[in-house]
Amino acid sequence: MTKRIKVQIFEDGTVQAEVQGIKGKKCTNYIKILEDILQAETVDSDYTKEYYETEKVMLDEVEHQELKAGE
Repeated sequence: MTKRIKVQIFEDGTVQAEVQGIKGKKCTNYIKILEDILQAETVDSDYTKEYYETEKVMLDEVEHQELKAGE
């Protein structure tokens, strides 16, 4: 899923934001950025199932050996 932030601004000035495609608690970092940009603060939060999931990270291990001629 593509990472995105869905922002809705209502007639009364209320802003609703939904972070999509970001698993785990990292999504709250994006809400903090929106708070800073909008000079606002979060009043209420609802968490999606993605909030409780962990992001899979692929690690590749590479071993380097140095060989010298004549040894």
